[in-house]
Amino acid sequence: MIANLDPQPQLIQRRSPNLVLHCGASHVELDEVRAVATPRHTQSWCPIPHAELISTVQRTLASTNLRIGAQAHSLSHEGQRYFGLMEVHVQKSSDDYCWVLGLRNSHDKTFPAGIVAGASVFVCDNLSFSGEIKFARKHTRFIVRDLPQLVSRSIGLLLAKWHDQDKRIAAYKEAEITDIEAHDLVIRATDVGVCSNRLIPPVLHEWREPRHDAFEGRNVWSLFNAFTESLKEGNLAELPKRTEALHGLLDTHVGLAA
Repeated sequence: MIANLDPQPQLIQRRSPNLVLHCGASHVELDEVRAVATPRHTQSWCPIPHAELISTVQRTLASTNLRIGAQAHSLSHEGQRYFGLMEVHVQKSSDDYCWVLGLRNSHDKTFPAGIVAGASVFVCDNLSFSGEIKFARKHTRFIVRDLPQLVSRSIGLLLAKWHDQDKRIAAYKEAEITDIEAHDLVIRATDVGVCSNRLIPPVLHEWREPRHDAFEGRNVWSLFNAFTESLKEGNLAELPKRTEALHGLLDTHVGLAA
């Protein structure tokens, strides 16, 4: 869906993250997103400017107690497809990760305008998404009229999802695992569609020799980041589906799943 791009340089050991679109389309500035021409609408298809989705989300967040941090934007297919990331901070924030919103929009009928919730780990800019896309609106009649209300409703629903994510990460950090358990979870991850067999060696390497000191603990949080460190080299458009499957697997292991 989105063309691959070599990973960009990262800042290591920082208090605030440097959001990087590790894979997917070319990184662009917001002015370049605003400059993309929007196709003319038809009776049944009403595309919206990429920038209109961004500004609607920004206005909604500004009306709450949430604060927007760093942002990253990308375009592919000659500007026809957009994917962006936006940090979202609360008054009481974590020391090692923050919440993120993933935004997407298309002008070629590939996918609807949408938002997905997730988290970004400060030390390595690993991304994970905590569920299916919570807001997705087809480019049909009245999308411009409906967009502010839909975004506002979605942000409210995502707050609960993010608080669940805080509990999940805490549970991952508390759950210690052995090498045997980690190896078993890696194999089971391929069964549920988290990664292909090709990614088993890099995941195991990250588990056995983590490149970041923060993940030297032998717990589910370290294994989770071994996965996300490897998954970020793949297709960004597939990341929400893959990390949701990963959460399902690890939630069950630590006893969070119903």
